[in-house]
Amino acid sequence: MKIRIGHGYDAHKLAEGRRLVLCGVEIPHTLGLLGHSDADAAVHALMDALLGSLALGDIGMYFPPSDAAYKDADSVELLRLVYGIVKSNGYELGNADITIIAQAPKLAPYIEQMRTRLSDALNTESDNISVKATTEEKMGFTGSGEGIACHAVVTVTEII
Repeated sequence: MKIRIGHGYDAHKLAEGRRLVLCGVEIPHTLGLLGHSDADAAVHALMDALLGSLALGDIGMYFPPSDAAYKDADSVELLRLVYGIVKSNGYELGNADITIIAQAPKLAPYIEQMRTRLSDALNTESDNISVKATTEEKMGFTGSGEGIACHAVVTVTEII
């Protein structure tokens, strides 16, 4: 059985007048992530990790911000499309590990809901999805509250 690993990273600026959506869950906050779609940086990092595991490029190749079709798109729906690409290439998710870097808001109350939303989208057990949140102790753009960054690492295994 072949096992491959992928890593993804995404960051978005926080802005007024936007919803804050992370791992497909809307989080109450005074600011939201700025972007062409719903700007869910966690799901964007996860999609890049999935594509990267098979050397299939990045989400910008599949869902360019210049394409009006993806304006305010639900990133979880795009994740389902990316996972379809992974499966059509003969692989399935082994596990995913996502780290969200944000000074605020506190995300601990939403972690289980995030894991459930992602496991449903990827048709896997929630035990295969890890979501963690951390701060950067008020350092850098995430620590100052200017934005949120996310890392994702995945394993995919060959479908036998």
